[in-house]
Amino acid sequence: MFYRLEVANFYSVRDLQVIDLGTRVRGDDDQHLEPVWKGADIYAPKVVAIYGANAAGKTTFLRALWFVCDFVANSFSRPAGSAMPFLRFNGSEMRGAPTKLAVEFAGPNNPEDISEPNYGADAEQCGYRYEVEIGGPPESPVKVLREIVRYKPKGAARMMKLIERTGDGEIHAGKSFKLGRRAAALKEILRPEASVICTLAQLGHPLATLCVLAGRLIQSNVAIEKIEFNDAAPAQYFQRNPAHLDNLRKEIGRMDLGIKGVDVQSPNGEPTLVFEHEGLSSPMPSVFESNGTRQFFRMMPWIFHALDFGGVALIDEIDSAIHPLVLPEIIRWFHDPRRNPLGAQLWVTCQNPVLLDELHKEEVLFCEKDRSGKTTIYALRDIQNVRRGENFQKKYLGGVYGAVPHIG
Repeated sequence: MFYRLEVANFYSVRDLQVIDLGTRVRGDDDQHLEPVWKGADIYAPKVVAIYGANAAGKTTFLRALWFVCDFVANSFSRPAGSAMPFLRFNGSEMRGAPTKLAVEFAGPNNPEDISEPNYGADAEQCGYRYEVEIGGPPESPVKVLREIVRYKPKGAARMMKLIERTGDGEIHAGKSFKLGRRAAALKEILRPEASVICTLAQLGHPLATLCVLAGRLIQSNVAIEKIEFNDAAPAQYFQRNPAHLDNLRKEIGRMDLGIKGVDVQSPNGEPTLVFEHEGLSSPMPSVFESNGTRQFFRMMPWIFHALDFGGVALIDEIDSAIHPLVLPEIIRWFHDPRRNPLGAQLWVTCQNPVLLDELHKEEVLFCEKDRSGKTTIYALRDIQNVRRGENFQKKYLGGVYGAVPHIG
């Protein structure tokens, strides 16, 4: 679970923006918030919804979280010299300035005890912080200027450094990180555009491997440009995961999508989703379904994967083609401890205010962009005198919270 994200000089974000989801206040029956690790006295929402006008920069924050996770998990596997998939703020004063990203999350309280096969999945946890700075001259390939992992074990007064990488490629590892004989090999294979954590995972370092595995639990439709998945992707997913297909059949019956059943067929060797409709004599391929239905089925693999493994689903424009009565049901899956026993998170951008009726103030963020193109983000809970029981939808549409289009 992520409970803090920091972003600077990344797409439409110029100045440092901080999303701090942690709170020490939670009602006894509040299923919207989850301890950031078992036994923690800090709670974070299982759903994070970012609202704002078109082009306000909402997607930037999903991209930032995706970029950090993808960088840690996959950067070593890309060809040497590959460009990093991001853009700096498009302003002359920021072209040579570094991009800074940081996330805080839960990890093992004793990193020395991590080993295969489960990499400490049941171990006691504490808070971790990962930071990366990326930059270089405007016309040159960007490289890692600094990368650092800190943690705060139980009883510690402050965060302690586990490993730090500097711009000249020097690595400084704390005793608990146990770099050992891997130090020499790391120096040989570490590249300026690859994460030191991802690189160490290739050398079998247990904590680095755990970080890579966690990064790969992130499911998203955002990257340098929004990814448009075709209908083959969900068909392949449900063919590999028949239990999820059974769950989906149950859900569509409850949601009244106009569909009686769904199955996977492979008429030409390629799996495709087919849909049964009341009154029709034969199933219909997905190509004949509405855009909303196809969009719904495309996002289901990301959601099921997150719920199954306690991961994170990052979905841009979740409300773009889905009925507003269906969207709250998806939100409730993440709130329900029976459907979401591992504390999976759902981060979304949206504009449909109907969802605000399902959310607590700790779950809502707002984006605005000024005339110079700079995006700022702020939390609903930080607006003065906002109470949990008030009508968020009505006040948002009335402009009370800001982050709405200015017309006229």
